Amino acid sequence: MRHSSVLASLAACTIAALSFAVSAQGYPNKPIRIIVPFPPGAFNDTLGRTIAQKFSDGGIGQTVVDNRPGAGSTLGADLAAKSPADGHTLLIVAVPFAVNATLYTKLPYNTERDFMPVIFAGSTPNMLVVHPSMPVKSVQELVALAKTKPGQLTYASTGAGSSNHMSMELFKMMTQTDILHVPYKGSAPALTDLMGGHVMMIFDNTPNVLPHVKAGKMRGIGVTSLKRSALAPEIPTVDESGVAGFEVLVWFGVVGPAGMPRDVVTKLNTEINKILLLSDVRERFQAGGVEPVGGSAEKFGDHLKAEIAKWGKVVKATGARVD
Repeated sequence: MRHSSVLASLAACTIAALSFAVSAQGYPNKPIRIIVPFPPGAFNDTLGRTIAQKFSDGGIGQTVVDNRPGAGSTLGADLAAKSPADGHTLLIVAVPFAVNATLYTKLPYNTERDFMPVIFAGSTPNMLVVHPSMPVKSVQELVALAKTKPGQLTYASTGAGSSNHMSMELFKMMTQTDILHVPYKGSAPALTDLMGGHVMMIFDNTPNVLPHVKAGKMRGIGVTSLKRSALAPEIPTVDESGVAGFEVLVWFGVVGPAGMPRDVVTKLNTEINKILLLSDVRERFQAGGVEPVGGSAEKFGDHLKAEIAKWGKVVKATGARVD
């Protein structure tokens, strides 16, 4: 009996290995779904639709975008985590994906365990802007003013865990200032209230605020990258303005459920890297102020681990939590 059990186990393993090879070679064998855990319109959606279009047009296979916004992007992430790990479900991720790992008291998934990195797609800096009535023209002047008015100055964000929110929480932590958080349900209403003088400042994606800065409706005083933005080279970085080491990159990438076949991940990574090199795609990215990145799945995995650790420290230091 024992001998026959061993033979049965070996046979089962052989069949599983053959099935794996066949499924990997025949990928994709049904439509690919790209879950975007944000509403249509933002760059997360642009990225998902760009990949879907190129996959469908380029012979990879029919690909559809499934927008599943809500709960700080955790609804869409949970759906992806619980999908079959066969490469037919992908998830567009951004900064909140890493922040939520520690920001939420309870998540229905484990950020590090339940997903497999595919590619680091692109990044862009945020810009710190203030209402023109604010008596500050530099980051140093803002810090000085905030220290004289603890809890009296206000900043807008697009919600808990967003890059706007965490940029300012990191800024507050590094400058030891107290600035009041006013969350909104999107960048548009936040910027409208900022221009109306209802809130005093925001860290937002550079392309979102730059037209308003050029129109004199906001004052740009710092960008969150370590190098000045090519979109606004006249505006210094927050790092060079006296907050040494301050850096926030608004990044975008693709992951899938943990357990996807390695050669399927390699194929997806290879194809998306090719897409990022296309001239029309690069133009689309740059129109949104986003720099294409690319590289290996392992490179993106390292980036995700570093981001989870970085924002975990900020969440712990500031006490920012979501139940």
